[in-house]
Amino acid sequence: MAIRVAEAVDLPQTKVLEVIQKTFDAIVEELAAGRTIELRKFGVFEVVERKGRMGRNPQKPEQLVEIPAHKVVRFRPGKEMRETLP
Repeated sequence: MAIRVAEAVDLPQTKVLEVIQKTFDAIVEELAAGRTIELRKFGVFEVVERKGRMGRNPQKPEQLVEIPAHKVVRFRPGKEMRETLP
């Protein structure tokens, strides 16, 4: 991906990689703070809480294990992405 972007904007790959990494770092920081990230024409990243539930131990399927509630990141693709994908 960085190679394609570097060629498109005529910048060195190292600079493009740095910008991409800083962008991802900023997204992670915002999500860690519980904020929603909306990238126009791409999609939305949001933090949601999954409910606690009962599961099974994969080593011993007869044994029930409590899975506590926890937060996960959910991605919802934007309209243009949904229309592009088959």
